[in-house]
Amino acid sequence: MRAAESSAGGAHFAFTDRWGGVSAAPYEELNLGGAVGDDPAAVRTNRARAARSLGLDPARVVWMNQVHGRDVAVVDGPWGDAPADAPADVPAVDAVVTSRRGLPLAVLTADCTPVLLADPAAGVVAAAHAGRPGLVAGVVPAAVEAMIALGAEPSGITAYTGPAVCGRCYEVPERMRAEVAAAVPASWSETSWGTPAVDVTAGVHAQLDELGVVDRHSSPFCTLESGDHFSYRRDRTTGRLAGYVWLD
Repeated sequence: MRAAESSAGGAHFAFTDRWGGVSAAPYEELNLGGAVGDDPAAVRTNRARAARSLGLDPARVVWMNQVHGRDVAVVDGPWGDAPADAPADVPAVDAVVTSRRGLPLAVLTADCTPVLLADPAAGVVAAAHAGRPGLVAGVVPAAVEAMIALGAEPSGITAYTGPAVCGRCYEVPERMRAEVAAAVPASWSETSWGTPAVDVTAGVHAQLDELGVVDRHSSPFCTLESGDHFSYRRDRTTGRLAGYVWLD
């Protein structure tokens, strides 16, 4: 397992790769997604391993039932005893925000852009799931708005986007590219082989820039190109990576 972790002013950001878990093919190894067909016991073991590798209590991690929308939940603790294979027991949201220090928030992805946000001075963090529909719907601006409501300042927010399919690989029909670019112009892209594409990560960074979030960082990994990361577009039946954010 290689969890790339960064810290800033008491805020911690981490993204997993696919190695170091117990899941069998086609989910090998560190699948953290509970709704992709993997053995629930393996997912629980993987989540425990990933959390403990980051010094976190697995039972305290707040997960989401992600639905490609823009709804945000403000949380002050985990969802109780909802099992890893029962996302229906967890609210259907694509961003979670907290002002509770020491409470880790998590987001699952396998090509979509995971977005981690933190304002250490205000004591507010957020995790968001930004796929193409969520980008257009504005899930990241919604998460920032929820952070501001808890006292965060855009200029004080640090943002990390994790491994995701890049704009040179995310091929889409021309009409879809036009629709997404009409909502978020920075998302317009072209594949390396010259066909229409969408760059979700670029779109997210443009939205953050418009909101005044200037301290932004982006993973160098394209999930479709990297064998160390899960990719739904490449493999279809596959596992899920996780991004984690928390405050000391």
